[in-house]
Amino acid sequence: MAKAQFVNEFTYKNFIEQGKEPEFDALFEKGLEDARKLFGKTFPMYVAGREVFAQERITEKSPIDGTVIGNFQKGTREHTRATIAEANKAFWNWKNTDYRERVALFRKAADVFSKNKFLLSAILSYENGKSRYESVGEVDEAIDFIRFYANELEANKGFARKTAMLQSTAKVPAGFQGAPSSKPEKGVIRLEPYGVFGIIAPFNFPVSISTGMSAGAMIAGNTAIFKPSSTDSMTMLTGLKIYEYFKEAGLPSGVFNYVTGPGSEVGDELVVNKDVAGIAFTGSRSVGTSMIKKAYDLGLQKAFVVEMGGKNAVIVSKHADIDVAVDGVASAAFGFDGQKCSACSRVYVHDSIKEQFISKLIEKVRHFKIGNPLEKGVYMGPLISQNAMKTYSEAVEKIRATGRILYGGNKINTGLNGFYVEPTIAEVRHDNELVRKELFVPILIVESYKDFNDALRLANDVEYGLTSGLYSKNNKEIKEYIDKMQAGLVYINRQTSATTGAIVGLHTFVGWKASSIGGKGTGSKFYLQQFMREHSISLTKW
Repeated sequence: MAKAQFVNEFTYKNFIEQGKEPEFDALFEKGLEDARKLFGKTFPMYVAGREVFAQERITEKSPIDGTVIGNFQKGTREHTRATIAEANKAFWNWKNTDYRERVALFRKAADVFSKNKFLLSAILSYENGKSRYESVGEVDEAIDFIRFYANELEANKGFARKTAMLQSTAKVPAGFQGAPSSKPEKGVIRLEPYGVFGIIAPFNFPVSISTGMSAGAMIAGNTAIFKPSSTDSMTMLTGLKIYEYFKEAGLPSGVFNYVTGPGSEVGDELVVNKDVAGIAFTGSRSVGTSMIKKAYDLGLQKAFVVEMGGKNAVIVSKHADIDVAVDGVASAAFGFDGQKCSACSRVYVHDSIKEQFISKLIEKVRHFKIGNPLEKGVYMGPLISQNAMKTYSEAVEKIRATGRILYGGNKINTGLNGFYVEPTIAEVRHDNELVRKELFVPILIVESYKDFNDALRLANDVEYGLTSGLYSKNNKEIKEYIDKMQAGLVYINRQTSATTGAIVGLHTFVGWKASSIGGKGTGSKFYLQQFMREHSISLTKW
């Protein structure tokens, strides 16, 4: 069987290259119209294909203007336990489903997602305040994940291989390591799924990360319980659509289950329940490490596939193209208001070009349009929540007390009922906690350096190691940066974004140090293997 060719979705790119941007905008506007028809309803959870309702509801509102998106179920530990039982029942049949059948089903799912991409993108923009470009790009990434993982499972023939040893004519009175065998021995070495996986998703990429983690777990043969972000920063309607699209593709009942509710109930039960074999989680380091500690303290040896944030640095060398560096840093720092684990939050600029770089960066950022992200041309929308606003305000106050605001630092009145702020560029001392603490708001710290090795040392001087960027035309600096930069994904001279925007099939999105557990990335040839364990089988014919 010929290996299927992987092709990225690239919706916006394809439209504009064909001169069809008005058509792209019209399709997104239609998606917004269709999304609004869904708002204000009460939505169930889904367990083994059945609707499930709780005693209490959670009301989800848009961070853009407070529009009620819907009323969702406040699931409890009891709901979670019942779901775990159903997922375990479904596991054995799903585990034994031929990998080719799973591949075909997930390719169909990718087609369903693609067919509904503008509706899903519109809901996403309403839910977390992304622009149409960010939202469509995220849905594209979700589709790419599904197709990429289907290709990988197919190319590796379900991750199984046969071995054999011929019989020997020699005889020995007793067996020992390496002894000749009087009969032929056949072997199979294969990767097998663990069982039930809890999928605990973040608010900031509720389609791509949620879909990628879920697809990775399920295509490998596990069943899944998916908990979208359900407290403070809510993304439950996109989560529901992900469930519906997998169901439309023909995923058997019980293989994928959708449960909404607080992390203290639903999420915690997934962590502590002995019948959950693994957890896939993307979020903060504090939550990720606490889950692992809690499980292992209870003697539960769960599999964890965990990505835990970043504090991503860019180095701008004296050999850089400053205009290219400004473009890349601005988009990486302030796209989606810096609410990405891969966002650029620190930049180290050579002394000789620092003032020129800062001047051009401020001029670039000054023209970013801030407001309703549903409108064409708006680059920065609202912060996701009041808690995010509090983080931003406290950080700005600390900068004013201990450093210097170069640009921004203020709340903006857009006339909308949301939290809108200026992109902020600041200087503080390197020992300031803001240099090391992940903030998830649009604040960029600028520092200068004289020696390139000092820049590398400063850039590496945090506990995280997710993404990083370099702008330099000096080959020696580039080589040194590649060798010494402690980050899983490094970009060099990338104008579209200095630290964000990994493309499935071109990059793997992987963290080092405190940014991940396992050091294997999404969109990687090694990603699916994290959801499986090795099984070596030896059979001697009698």
